[in-house]
Amino acid sequence: MTPVRPLFYNIHTNYKWAEPLTYILGAVAALIFLIGVYKHIKKWRTGRNEKFPLFTKDRLISFVKFALFQGRLVCDKYALVMHLGIFLGMCVLFIGTALATIDQDVAHLVFKNQFLKGSFYLGYKLFLDVFGFFLIIGLILAIYRRYILKPERLKNFVYPTFPYDSFYLLIILLFIAVSGFFVEAVRLAATKVPWSHYSPVGNLLAGLFTSMSEHTLQSLHFTLWTLHGLAALAFISLIPQSKAFHIFSSAANVYLRNLEPAGRLPSGELSGASKIADFTWRQLLQFDACTWCGRCQEVCPAYISGSKLSPKNVILKLDNELLRFSSVKSNGVSNPNGETNVSEKKEGDKTLQETIFEPSEIWACTTCRECEEVCPVFIEQPRAIIDMRRYLVAQGIMDKILQDALNSLNRYGNSFAKSDRMRARWTQGLPVKVKDARKEQVDCVWFLGDYASFDPRLLTITQSTAKILSQAGVDFGILYEGERNSGNDVRRIGEEGLYEVLRDKNLDAFTKVQWKNGSKLIITTDPHSYNTLKNEYTIDGVVVKHYTEFFNDLIKNGKLVIKKKLNGKVTYHDPCYLGRYNGIYEEPRELIKSLGLELVEMPRNRSRSHCCGAGGGRMWMEDTAEIKERPAENRVKEAALLEDVATFVVACPKDLAMFKDAIKTTGNEGKLVVKDISDLIAEAMEIQ
Repeated sequence: MTPVRPLFYNIHTNYKWAEPLTYILGAVAALIFLIGVYKHIKKWRTGRNEKFPLFTKDRLISFVKFALFQGRLVCDKYALVMHLGIFLGMCVLFIGTALATIDQDVAHLVFKNQFLKGSFYLGYKLFLDVFGFFLIIGLILAIYRRYILKPERLKNFVYPTFPYDSFYLLIILLFIAVSGFFVEAVRLAATKVPWSHYSPVGNLLAGLFTSMSEHTLQSLHFTLWTLHGLAALAFISLIPQSKAFHIFSSAANVYLRNLEPAGRLPSGELSGASKIADFTWRQLLQFDACTWCGRCQEVCPAYISGSKLSPKNVILKLDNELLRFSSVKSNGVSNPNGETNVSEKKEGDKTLQETIFEPSEIWACTTCRECEEVCPVFIEQPRAIIDMRRYLVAQGIMDKILQDALNSLNRYGNSFAKSDRMRARWTQGLPVKVKDARKEQVDCVWFLGDYASFDPRLLTITQSTAKILSQAGVDFGILYEGERNSGNDVRRIGEEGLYEVLRDKNLDAFTKVQWKNGSKLIITTDPHSYNTLKNEYTIDGVVVKHYTEFFNDLIKNGKLVIKKKLNGKVTYHDPCYLGRYNGIYEEPRELIKSLGLELVEMPRNRSRSHCCGAGGGRMWMEDTAEIKERPAENRVKEAALLEDVATFVVACPKDLAMFKDAIKTTGNEGKLVVKDISDLIAEAMEIQ
């Protein structure tokens, strides 16, 4: 007896009227689904145009890794098993249903021959049983986590666009999966086919029904089959109107994600985003792709500190506004001249900043990118926030300290309100004159940034770095008064125009550099400058390196000689703009270990490093009243818990300033001391 898939078992013989009804209801469900999908696509198309290559090898690889196999969840084993069970279970069962339909309606009816037979059919049954079981396990894990464990990040404000909670979706899916197994079990109990063991779950459940009569089994089968089918069709119809749509929108967003360097902020409108239509269509897709998982909120330094900002709620609010806007636009009546009616104009005149966001919420972001780093579907929360900041900047809605800093940057080219002629004052007293790279030939240019040039707390470190370069035989120079603030944080504040002014002046200075022997190398001690010089400036043929990369290379090549090995345990903080933005994690660690020090990692390290709180212009803003604990204080407390660690090592001028203050305010003076890596190198080289 050849194994073959039964065609409409029981239905074909006893309930023939149900066959055509199944196709009719299936067509209706598919139509409702397609209309819903069209409405989503129509929503996305209300955004501005954004062009990028659609079909690339990298996109396909990314889709397989992060959409199909949930690559962003590898650090959360519970979530990984849960999501893989649900996603892959649904995908396999969908494919199995599609194959069964083709087998029924094409292979059998057209070609009079089924392909779901023999060994292929047995493998098909086993595969579907296994993945159906995985689906049930994934759903049970989801229900347990959401309604028993109840992690804080999953708590949500009431989402007005969808009246059903996740609970109903999970229950419907669970019912579909379980009822499918029971339909199979009753059929196996009635037919008693010898290959039933290839359906291990169904075969196990079939034992519950073996004592029933054939008539009872057929009636029970029809009842379960009907309930299972109606639930499946109802779920298909509900997908576009529910949270379940993220199965499609999230997958689409993963495929269409930004493949440019993380540190390259896409250009936006200078006037910023004050309405939902001011975002690009890809950003609107991102808002629709949010899975509400709250991972972004859980790691956000602003949220942890007690501010009003939650990156999760930012995206959910924008998604809700997108739906509201598309509803108003769909219902609005246009006059013969193409102008919308008065009521729609009133709706359209309201800005996001007036209706759903407070300025303090938007200004709280440190642009650390940790939210974006942990997002399983690659939503760019900082980009959306920066777009909204641009509008606030255009309207002058910001605190006074930030306004003063921008005025200073505009007038002097630095945030310290110092004359550009004072930028190189730190070179006075050095044993060797530092070259002016615009006038003398050099192998590399050292771009210092504002803090290394002007902050009194950092000048000794800046001088030590110059001595290290000199003793290592590096032929370097600086731009003197030609250097301006790189504009990295200015751009993340939302002052795109000022950023362009600063960038152009720096680029003009770089064109005057007297490069020696065709070498074009820029080094910088500031990760913020490193990011924008490397990713956002256009300097042909120039290589940009952070000083930790450069010094690590010098040690490996024997050009930087360590005279004495240092002792003790230290911990190291990964700067956001060096680590998450540019993937520089190992070079600073190799450098620290080469000095003889034992590196003890903080629990949050590398891509999970907790922000110091200075980025995105926060260095120039006042803390608001709701702040309970600054990000730098939170980080220092984490370091203070490490056993026998007395040195907190940094590789960013802003980090040094922030953490020195935090050590005082947290009462850790005497227990921890903050040192720049240059301090440690100078000590190992015995530089005075």
